[in-house]
Amino acid sequence: MFAKRTNWNLTPNRLSEALAAHRAAGKPLLDLTVSNPTECGFEYDSGAILDALRNPAALSYEPNPRGLEWARRAVAGYYADRGEAVPADDIFLTTSTSEAYSYIFRTLCDPGDELLIPSPSYPLFDFLAEIQDVNLVRYPLVYDDGWQIDFHALEQAITPRTRGIIVVNPNNPTGHFAKRAEIMKLNSICSAREMAIIADEVFLDFALEGERPASFAANRGAPTFTLSGLSKICGLPQMKAAWLIASGPQEWKREALARLEVIADTYLSVNAPVQLAIPKFLELRHAFQKQVIERVRRNLGELDRQLATQKSVSRLRVEGGWCAVLRVPVTRSDEELTIELLTTQGVSVHPGHFYDFPSDGHVVLSLLTPSEGFAEGTKRLLVAV
Repeated sequence: MFAKRTNWNLTPNRLSEALAAHRAAGKPLLDLTVSNPTECGFEYDSGAILDALRNPAALSYEPNPRGLEWARRAVAGYYADRGEAVPADDIFLTTSTSEAYSYIFRTLCDPGDELLIPSPSYPLFDFLAEIQDVNLVRYPLVYDDGWQIDFHALEQAITPRTRGIIVVNPNNPTGHFAKRAEIMKLNSICSAREMAIIADEVFLDFALEGERPASFAANRGAPTFTLSGLSKICGLPQMKAAWLIASGPQEWKREALARLEVIADTYLSVNAPVQLAIPKFLELRHAFQKQVIERVRRNLGELDRQLATQKSVSRLRVEGGWCAVLRVPVTRSDEELTIELLTTQGVSVHPGHFYDFPSDGHVVLSLLTPSEGFAEGTKRLLVAV
């Protein structure tokens, strides 16, 4: 009686079962996977946040498929601060980037159409695509003193049913930013084949090296959708506010915006108090981001200090975001290694296969972890490995 699209294997994997048993037994845990910023000890201006939600204008209902103009102008201002000209009318507010993906998938794809996604990458894409009856095809990111898109493999993966290429900028968990040359190549591929670029930029502000990375938000070289939101930018995942932006050739953009408006008008999902608070939340982002970048750099420095004392484990280069990828000896599967770390050391890390690494020998750590726990957890990990 249920739809085939929801016929997932919901049996917990061995690591999930081991972690649940560990917690149920009340054993101490050094969690090096934590990614919820509200649980990581950062300081928030709680008074300003709560005051922003008390706007009397929220008592009036003014439905707008794109979202309240007041809020969209604030999002446009966020991009103006980065030197990107994004018209407010090209922005749609959504409750999450997941919802934004659903709008884009419905706009671009018929059932059975394909989208290319990077590998490694975050596992949520599989569920988002299956719910929308879209097929995902992997294209590899390859590592050689830094991550880069394997364009030969990407072009080989394109079929007549390919409707777009997803780019996570920076990638989660590798921290790879799309370089300007890569953006130009993606524009060339997509414009020639009438495909869209779908750029997920939730970690865009968390660059760790070099100059400020380019955004796709004002990209005009190919049909482009750009997604972001408050969850990472402001460290406010509980406020459930995100956005998508359409950019590219004018004729295509007009048609895309018209179709998106019908979808958005069907749901009208973003609540008024949060929309009205978006300008204040974006104003507060600087203090939050400063704390995150300081902690990420401090944890990376501690990790590198510990790695320098041994030779069997190495860290892959990370350009941005909140994760670090370690290359470890392949003496067992990544899952077996992470279970052993949990049961013998009380340390939780993610196995590489969780992010679709093509082979064993990788674990992923969250750099948001409070520094004292991160240092101790890393020490125990290296002892075990």
